[in-house]
Amino acid sequence: MKTTKILAVVLLLCVAMIPTTAQAQSYKSTYFNLDWQFNAPVFTDFANVATGWGMNFEGGYYVAPKLALGLYGSFHTNNEYVEAQVLQLSSSSALYTDQVQRIFQIPFGALLKYRFIEDSMFEPYVAAKIGANYVRMSSINSVLDFYDESWGFNVQPEVGVSIFPSSSNRTGIHLALYYSYSTNQSQCLIYTLNGLNNIGFNLGVIF
Repeated sequence: MKTTKILAVVLLLCVAMIPTTAQAQSYKSTYFNLDWQFNAPVFTDFANVATGWGMNFEGGYYVAPKLALGLYGSFHTNNEYVEAQVLQLSSSSALYTDQVQRIFQIPFGALLKYRFIEDSMFEPYVAAKIGANYVRMSSINSVLDFYDESWGFNVQPEVGVSIFPSSSNRTGIHLALYYSYSTNQSQCLIYTLNGLNNIGFNLGVIF
């Protein structure tokens, strides 16, 4: 008799937990972004032209319905043509040339994402990304490629939104605005990079 009562209590507890478990598992636990990236270096006079030569990749896991942990990675190239001029390299040497100034960068690392609404057609969010950034700073002319490579710490706050065709279809459109700062230090010819600031946006798909 006692065993029957215990089994009955366990059964009732399991039945009582079914709605809670179903609700906890109703949201999709993983997501991936694949984006085209538009980026502009700011607070610099080297290759400070906005371009769309970039991609962004991101994946995460929702440890709670609104909170996700994940990884990010992107790459971008900014090019600016500079007409021929005299570059004074030292007190006894100079170079007269035109050039293409180029900054190529690969930031990557970990992220924390918070969405304000879950399981919805319209999901706004904020995210914080922290990691490393590889930067190649180049001055290219018709004969030579002067460059310097560096590594730095990268931090990137972001606001965005994911838009889905329906609450049950989790493949949709992703849009994000970001600011990125890296601690990279580089020297190329007469140009110095003392930290790298970027602003831009990502536009792509989420699934």
